[in-house]
Order: sequence, then C-alpha cells, then structure tokens
Amino acid sequence: MSEIFDLFMAFFKVGLFTFGGGYAMLPLIEREIVEKKGWITNEELLQYFSLSQCTPGVIAVNAATFVGSKIRGFWGALFATIGVVTPSVIIITLFANALQRLDDFPAVTHAFAGIRPAVAALIAASCIKIFKSSVKSFSGILMFLLAFVLVVFWDLSPIIIVLIASSYGLVFLRKRGNQI
Repeated sequence: MSEIFDLFMAFFKVGLFTFGGGYAMLPLIEREIVEKKGWITNEELLQYFSLSQCTPGVIAVNAATFVGSKIRGFWGALFATIGVVTPSVIIITLFANALQRLDDFPAVTHAFAGIRPAVAALIAASCIKIFKSSVKSFSGILMFLLAFVLVVFWDLSPIIIVLIASSYGLVFLRKRGNQI
C-alpha cells in the first residue's frame, strides 16, 4: 500500500510543480521516477513517452498510467493517474475565478509572459535529452531529420510518422539487429 501512496505522491509532485502541459512534465517525471525512485529505467521511460504520444489523451496522464501499471498493475495505474491530475484540478478550481478578476492587472499578464519562455526551455531540454538517448546511429539521425521535416514543413500527422518509423524499424532494422 505504501508503494501505491508513493506513486500517487510522486506524480502529484510532478503535476503540482509543472506549468505548460505534458511535455514540460517529462523532465520532472524522469527525475522523480527514474532518478529518485529507480522504479524504471531511462529506456523504459522513453518507451512510455513514445506510447503516451501515440495513444489518445494527455501525454503526462498517459505516461503516469503506463508507469503506474508497470510498477503496481491496475491500482498503480489508477493512483499514478489520479496523482498527476489532482493538482491541476485543484489549481484550476481555485484560480479560475481569481484569474478572471485579475486578468486586467498588468502584473498578471507579465507573470504569464515570463512563464512561457521558461516552459519552452523545459520542453527544449526534454527534447534534447530524449534525442541524445534515442538516436544512436547515422540512420537514426536521418530518421529524426526526415520526421522533423515531415511534421514541421509538410504538416504530416505524427501518427503517420510513428507508423512509418516503426515499419522501417520492423522491416530494415530487425533483419540487421540494429538500433536507430
């Protein structure tokens, strides 16, 4: 029972101290779950992040569900998911009304303008870390560049990119026993 409570609290902290959505939560999830708790490895977390992006829903909630399931099955998934969403529910409930009243104050506008670049930095740091641990060869760099160009410049759905990349891995890399 204490491990389930630890799961809830770890994801509660992640949800409580993150601004900017799911991608901004990724470094905090890594710190809490991999580095502090040692419940899963970096490789497993990267797989959960990939699955979380491919499945419907919010990436941080999906990641919490996958990690919780890995650690304690159904109850772990349930409590990790509740843990990551509870702070948002509480904060939104408390501040929604207050923000409507404070929206006209320049200090509030400036504070949120200051938060946006910090969130972008957290997302960029997470992307760089994922890139370094995921791309392991020249073909991986090519796959990364191709996926980046297709998403950014051709506005191709990330789902199609994931299907193309996984097909490439199954067909070409499985035969050679390589990793990207």
